[in-house]
Amino acid sequence: MRKNSRKNARLNEEVMHELSVIIRDEIKDPRIHPITSVTLVEVAPDLKTCKAYISVLGDEKEQRETIAGLNSAAGYARKCLASSLNLRNTPEIRFILDQSIEYGVRMSAKIDEVREKEGRGT
Repeated sequence: MRKNSRKNARLNEEVMHELSVIIRDEIKDPRIHPITSVTLVEVAPDLKTCKAYISVLGDEKEQRETIAGLNSAAGYARKCLASSLNLRNTPEIRFILDQSIEYGVRMSAKIDEVREKEGRGT
């Protein structure tokens, strides 16, 4: 299976959806922030590993705690994923913090600030 094949893309979407449900409904770790979302999932073509990019709406401490909580519950998430998806191999999940949304919000705020200063200056 090629990395960019349609089958792999569909599998990535399905795993992303299931992980979102598992994080929201199944994992009860208090370290996990309530506003946590899965932004991207990359399943390896051999179905052995999976990188799940997680976005957390909160400060740096909450982001670190959420990733730590998710990594400690990775085995349980894998078990839930195995029961919900019918795969030959259930991938080992690695959670990675994704700060792209936060970066976009900061850049948008800076652009708005510059526009406001230009509007006052002219």
